[in-house]
Amino acid sequence: MKRYNITDADFEDRFTRLVEARRESAADVGRDVAEILARVRALGDDALVDYTMRFDKHALGENSDGWQIAPEDCKAAYDALDADLRDALELAAERIRAYHQAQLPNDRDYTDAVGVRLGAKWYPVEAAGLYVPGGRAAYPSSLLMNAIPAKVAGVERLAIVTPTPNGETNPLVLAAAHIAGVDEIWRVGGAQAVAALAYGTERIARVDVITGPGNAWVAEAKRQLYGVVGIDMVAGPSEILVIADGKNDPDWIAADLLSQAEHDPTSQSILITDDAAFAGQVEDRVDVQCSMLATQKVARASWDAHGAIIIVENLEQAIPLANRLAAEHVELAVDDPEALMAGLRHAGSVFLGRMVPEAVGDYVAGPNHVLPTGRRARFASGLSVLDFMKRTSFISMDKAGLDAIGPAAVKLAHAEGLPAHAASIELRLK
Repeated sequence: MKRYNITDADFEDRFTRLVEARRESAADVGRDVAEILARVRALGDDALVDYTMRFDKHALGENSDGWQIAPEDCKAAYDALDADLRDALELAAERIRAYHQAQLPNDRDYTDAVGVRLGAKWYPVEAAGLYVPGGRAAYPSSLLMNAIPAKVAGVERLAIVTPTPNGETNPLVLAAAHIAGVDEIWRVGGAQAVAALAYGTERIARVDVITGPGNAWVAEAKRQLYGVVGIDMVAGPSEILVIADGKNDPDWIAADLLSQAEHDPTSQSILITDDAAFAGQVEDRVDVQCSMLATQKVARASWDAHGAIIIVENLEQAIPLANRLAAEHVELAVDDPEALMAGLRHAGSVFLGRMVPEAVGDYVAGPNHVLPTGRRARFASGLSVLDFMKRTSFISMDKAGLDAIGPAAVKLAHAEGLPAHAASIELRLK
C-alpha cells in the first residue's frame, strides 16, 4: 500500500504515476486472443470442442446436453434454492428491472418551422450475448445486471456463454438465468466463446451485442471484436475510491476498501481523507480484517500492490484528485456528500453518505454494477438499456420543405466537390 500526502513536494509526480498506472492485459494476451478468434472463425464448432476440452476439461460432444444447459435445469436450480436466497435474488431482480425500465428512451416525431418532419425511433437489437464467468468469478448478480436490461430493452434472443469446468455448473447462476428469462445457455467460455457469439458457428447463432465481465482474455476478445459486434465496454480490474472524514468507523471504511480488493490481485482500493490519524486506523483495520477473509490471499495482493491512502488538508481538495482518477466506484462518506458530488464529474457510480457501502450497489440498489474502469469514466457510462438498443432517425418533407432548405444543401455539396450530391437536390428544386 502506498501513502501520499498532498503537502509533500513530490506529491504531484507520485499522484500522476498512480493515475497513469495501467493494470490491464499485456501484449502477449492480445496475440493469443487474435489467434483464438481466427481459429474459431475458421473452424467453428471444432475449435470450440478443442478449446473447451483443453481449458475446461469438458467434452462438448455430439448431443445438445454437452453443449447447452436446458431451461428446466435452470428452473430446478431456482426451485432448490433456500427460500431466503431465492427471495434475495428476486428482490435484486425486481429493483434492477424497475431502475432500468425507467431508462427506456422515447421516440421523437415533430415538424419544424419550415414544415420538415423530423424524428427518431428506438429499436432493440435482435440478439444479445452475455458472458458469464465460471470458477472463482461465478456471480449471479452480474447475470441479472446484464440480462435484465437486455430483456427490458426488448431483445428477442438472449444467449449466455459460460465455462463449466469439468462439466460443473453454478446453481446460483442457473437460478439467476431462470429469473432473468435467458433463452440459451452454452457451455463454452473464454475468448473462444466471445468469438462464437460474434462470428457464429454451426450451433451458436451470431449476436449483435456482447456484454458481461470476464478475465483479461475475454476483455481483449471483446476489444478486438468491436465493430463485428457491439460491446458494453472493455472492462479492466475493479476499483474503488473512498473519500471519508474522520467521523467514520474505520472498520466500515476498511471493509469497503477490501470489498473491491478481494475481486482480483489487480483490483485497486484508494482512500482519500483529511484526517491522518483516521487513515492510520483504517490501515490497521484493513490488515486485521484481511487476515480473517476467506479471500485474504487475493485481497492482500491487491492492497499491497495497488492500494493507496492519500492525505489532504481538506476534503474539497479530494474532488480534483477524484476527477483525475475517474474511478469505477466513488464513496462519499462525509456529512454533506451532495456538496462534494457537485464537483465530481468523472465516476462510474457514486455512493452518497456513510450508510451506502459500494457492495449494496453490487446487488440490490438497482443501478447497474457494470461500470467503466481504468479512467474510462471520463467518457463512458455504466451498462444500461441503451447498450441493447439503437436509434434510427427519419426525415420527411414536401416540395415546400425542400425549397426552404435544399438550396443551402446544394451550396454545401458543391463546396465539398460532390456534384452528384448537389444534382440529386437540384433536380427536385426545378
